[in-house]
Amino acid sequence: MIIELKQRKEIENKHLSKAYTLFGKLVEELRKKQLPDHIVHYINADIETLNAIKNADKELKKQLIRKQNKLLELLEKELKLVTKNSYRNKWMVLGMTFGIPFGALFGTAMGNMAFLGVGLPIGMAIGLAIGGEMDKKAAKEGRQLDIEIEV
Repeated sequence: MIIELKQRKEIENKHLSKAYTLFGKLVEELRKKQLPDHIVHYINADIETLNAIKNADKELKKQLIRKQNKLLELLEKELKLVTKNSYRNKWMVLGMTFGIPFGALFGTAMGNMAFLGVGLPIGMAIGLAIGGEMDKKAAKEGRQLDIEIEV
């Protein structure tokens, strides 16, 4: 069973408070899932580390974000579990990346490099479409956690 994340009333930093609450929600979502023992041990070790940090300061925020990212990577890699809009966010960036060469090609073909920026929104739209479909598939298969992690 996944242990409790310590409640911290002393957090005054708005961003740290939001990140801490989000991690707590992620832990709650994971409690609803049947997870293998090694994943539960990994999560518990992370929570124990976070609970052991005395002051609510930069160290807590740094550790919190690091632990959350590593945990999400592990869940996706081993269990194919993802958060809401996870694929959409990844593919939007990938689409924009591939859109830049498309814009350069389009600008070169038109003889006006002002069209360079045309590739970004096209790539972004394609990335959003692909990622959105992958998110729908993950939700249909029950692999999506009911939480959205903002990038």
